[in-house]
Amino acid sequence: MGKNWFITGASAGFGLEFVRAAAARDDRVVATSRKPGDLEKLVADLGRGVRVVGLDVTDKNACETTLREARDWLGSLDVVVNNAGYGQFGRVEELSEADCRDQMEVNFFGALWLTQAALPIMRAQGAGHIVQISSVGGVCAFPGIGVYHASKWALEGISDALSQEVAPFGIKVTIVEPGPFRTKWGHDNARFATPLPDYVDKYGNQEEQRAATSGGEPGDPRSAAEALLTVVDADEPPLRVLFGGPANDIAPRIYQSRLAVWEEWAPVGRNTDY
Repeated sequence: MGKNWFITGASAGFGLEFVRAAAARDDRVVATSRKPGDLEKLVADLGRGVRVVGLDVTDKNACETTLREARDWLGSLDVVVNNAGYGQFGRVEELSEADCRDQMEVNFFGALWLTQAALPIMRAQGAGHIVQISSVGGVCAFPGIGVYHASKWALEGISDALSQEVAPFGIKVTIVEPGPFRTKWGHDNARFATPLPDYVDKYGNQEEQRAATSGGEPGDPRSAAEALLTVVDADEPPLRVLFGGPANDIAPRIYQSRLAVWEEWAPVGRNTDY
């Protein structure tokens, strides 16, 4: 039996490859983009099993309406992939209020609104799979993308709680944590805060550095799409899965370091109980 998908942020990168991979095995897909005209051209050869819809994920009412209409067209809603998002670059001191709010609106609230809209449908079905596209930056942090990390840590926290809440209804939740892939995340689709001279003097210009290194990432989005098919086809899909070699190297090291520090400081922390 084929699956019915709803995929956001489908005009490039992971989202586009997810659509292509699902359609290639005759699954049916509703693919969304803020610029549906561009997406229609990219998937025109995939056949009538793919429907392109315009959607701004920051519009809660539009999320609810679009998801209901997708369910009506598909007949059921098996997999919802919250992929829409972008990278906001800037050191914490450089970030404006708009930089921070916009990042959270898309990366966190957009995924939340679609998740909330999907849950009543999936509960009624007694099955479904929510896939949240996070990042290895959802479990660790690097300088210069602090608010991006904040959006992904928030998404991971709420998704972990969600997975426990909806398990009795037959609904699965998976958080995908990619490392660096050759998508437009770090350049064409990125946003950059206005740099402060002190940070430029110390670290260099972020936007110029990203432009110089784009296209050299080791991750292949097509391979990520095949990996996602394996995840959604599993009888017991993982709550978290790391995509790409660097992510699978970095995350365990981060947790080993945290465990060592927690153990070292446990005597101090334990003395805070009554």
